[in-house]
Amino acid sequence: MKTLVAALLMSSLIAGPAFAEFALDSRYQDADGDLIADVPTDPSQLVDPDTLIFAYTPVEDPAVYADVWAGFLDHLKTVTGKEVQFFPVQSNAAQIEAMRAGRLHIAGFNTGSNPLAVACAGFRPFAMMASKDGLYGYEMEIITYPGSGIEKVEDIKGKQLAFTSETSNSGFKAPSAILKAEFQMEAGKDFEPVFSGKHDNSILGVANKDYPAASIANSVKARMIARDVVKDDQLVVIYKSETFPTTGYGLAYNLTPELQEKIKEAFFSFDWEGSKLLAEFETSEPPQEKFIPITFKDNWAVIRQIDAATGVSYNCQ
Repeated sequence: MKTLVAALLMSSLIAGPAFAEFALDSRYQDADGDLIADVPTDPSQLVDPDTLIFAYTPVEDPAVYADVWAGFLDHLKTVTGKEVQFFPVQSNAAQIEAMRAGRLHIAGFNTGSNPLAVACAGFRPFAMMASKDGLYGYEMEIITYPGSGIEKVEDIKGKQLAFTSETSNSGFKAPSAILKAEFQMEAGKDFEPVFSGKHDNSILGVANKDYPAASIANSVKARMIARDVVKDDQLVVIYKSETFPTTGYGLAYNLTPELQEKIKEAFFSFDWEGSKLLAEFETSEPPQEKFIPITFKDNWAVIRQIDAATGVSYNCQ
């Protein structure tokens, strides 16, 4: 049975113009058809850096996450035998460009930017956080504040709606597709779109009444509430989507096969018990308590549908 979002997106695709199917940039090959860049067979095209650069998706203040990831990066250093450095990227675009240019080797790309990273930067995702029972994901929520005068999605008409960035799934692409297909509402026509840059900016903006409404990832909201950055009673949820895959973790396609295997080993052998990573991500719903293997072809199928429905281009120039 099709999910509600998938059904809405397919109806949007049928009614609207056709868009190009997902495809990798011409610099990458995909002989096995798994939709991600093949590891080069020519040894001269492989890299084996002395220092591995890691970046987490810039959904919140990078300084917070440098400390959160420190224990995992120590484990990564032990398993790979390499020096490891945390790279505090400020935007999704900068993160993609860093990997495309060879300055970033391992990363967590957010849900919406994953396809762009795969297509344009040779990103090979292989893991995602999940609960001990294997549950994973988050929902897109449209939030407002008490007393805003917005009680349902249609009340946003004529007002501002804060998005995060155009590469974000829950911060732009999914709500754009859902608002158009389910509510016949379009940015610039039925409401004024503004861009905050990050989910925490949008959430704080609504809590502080700077924005009347915003589309956000509820996993980020849950962690901010757990840290007392915002209070639950400052926010009202007026729409909640189905579950989407969360941040995908992976590596640059041209690392040596041996190094790629060591990096994967580090992810799946990391002991979460008592770690700062667990303390931060167990506040998500469902709690994120381990890494599980994923495939871009299967787990990101609905996100590629959203990209098609919203006219996303994979032109990497």
